[in-house]
Amino acid sequence: MSIRINGQVIPPEAIEYELGRLVRFYSEHMPEAEIRKQLDVLRERAKQQAIGAKLLLDEAGRLDLAVPEEQDVLEKLNEVVTSCGGREAFDALLKKQNVSEASVRAGIVQGRRVDMLVDRVAAGLSDPSEEELRAHFEEHPDEYLRPARASAQHILAKFEGDSAIERATAKAKLERIRRDMQEGAAFADQAAIHSDCPSGKEAGGNLGWFSRGMMVPEFDNAVFAMKVGELSELIESPFGFHLIEKTGEEAGGPAEYDAVREKIRDFLRHARRGEAIAAYVAELRTKVMVEED
Repeated sequence: MSIRINGQVIPPEAIEYELGRLVRFYSEHMPEAEIRKQLDVLRERAKQQAIGAKLLLDEAGRLDLAVPEEQDVLEKLNEVVTSCGGREAFDALLKKQNVSEASVRAGIVQGRRVDMLVDRVAAGLSDPSEEELRAHFEEHPDEYLRPARASAQHILAKFEGDSAIERATAKAKLERIRRDMQEGAAFADQAAIHSDCPSGKEAGGNLGWFSRGMMVPEFDNAVFAMKVGELSELIESPFGFHLIEKTGEEAGGPAEYDAVREKIRDFLRHARRGEAIAAYVAELRTKVMVEED
C-alpha cells in the first residue's frame, strides 16, 4: 500500500516508525498479549499517525515557526551522536547512508518546529481529575495487573564459542563452586570472587526483582520453577553456565490504585493531547488530497 499527500509519497518506514512508537507506549500500559491482539488496530493507527505527522510537518514549515535556540538543536544533535555510539560511529553511519550532517541538523530543526506546533495545539488542556483517574482504573482492571515476580542471585561462568574445552572448564568451575556452597560457602562471596557477570562484583550476584520474560528463557524457566532458598543445578544459556539461588517471590494480582495512579495520569494526558492533535490534523486533512492504494 502506498499513501500520497498532494502527490508526495509517505514511505513505509514512516508507518513502521509510528507503529514502533505506539507499541512502546502501550507496552507500558497493557499486557503484551493484549497488544498482540490489537496489532491490526495499532497498525491502522500508525498509518493515520504517519499521515498526521506529514501534515503537521508541512504546516509547521508553512508557518515558519522559529526554533528559539541554536543550542537546542546542538543538544538534540549530540543526543543523536550519542545514540549512534559516538562521533566516529555517527560519521561512519552518515557516510554509509550518504547523508550529510547538515541534513541531519535540518531534520532536527523540522522536528523542533513540529514539537512547537503540537505544543501550541495542546496548550490549555486540563489535567485529568482524581475522579477520572479512579474511574479509568476501575473500568480497566485487566490493564493494571501486578505480574508475578522473583528475586535471585547468580554466578555466571562464560565460555567462548563452541570450544569443548572452554565449555567443560566453565562447567567444572561452577560444579566446584556449587559443592563449596553446599558445604556452607556464602553465595555472595563466591559470586564476588568467581562470577563473570558484573552483578557478581557489584552486588554479590544479586539481580534484584524481575518478572517473567525479563531474563533469557533458560534462566527465566529455571527461576520460576524453583522454591525460595533453593540452589539450582547448572543452567546453560547463551551467556554461559549459571548457578542460581532463588531469594524471593511474589504472586501476581490486581495492582493497588496508588501504585499505578501516576501511570494512569500519564496515559490520560497522552490520550487527551492525542485527541486535540487528531482534531487539528483532521482540519488540516480537509485542505489536502490524501490518496491510498
